Amino acid sequence: QVQLVESGGGSVQPGGSLRLSCAVSGFFVSVAEMSWYRQGPGKERELVAAITSVSGTTTYADSVKGRFTISRDHAKNMVYLEMNSLKPEDTAVYYCRSANIWGPGTQVTVSS
Repeated sequence: QVQLVESGGGSVQPGGSLRLSCAVSGFFVSVAEMSWYRQGPGKERELVAAITSVSGTTTYADSVKGRFTISRDHAKNMVYLEMNSLKPEDTAVYYCRSANIWGPGTQVTVSS
């Protein structure tokens, strides 16, 4: 069964860090473009980071460049989003995506 399941969300103070994980089943992350999206309160869903299938080239939204890192583990068939220097505006539900497959999302709240 093709499925994406996110984990690792939570509440953190500004300046803190979190690592989100996306467990992939039904296909291999090594041959799929993977991405992370987020949707903040009252906002549209937006692309945060992506990693291409073969070369592993990464791209980031301007708002997270230098703070977030997308990566994948072929052996574990997982995709990660390392988030550092978190800001209140990073508060959102974060989704893992591949093509037309979406995970259910994980909530990230950044607040003092």
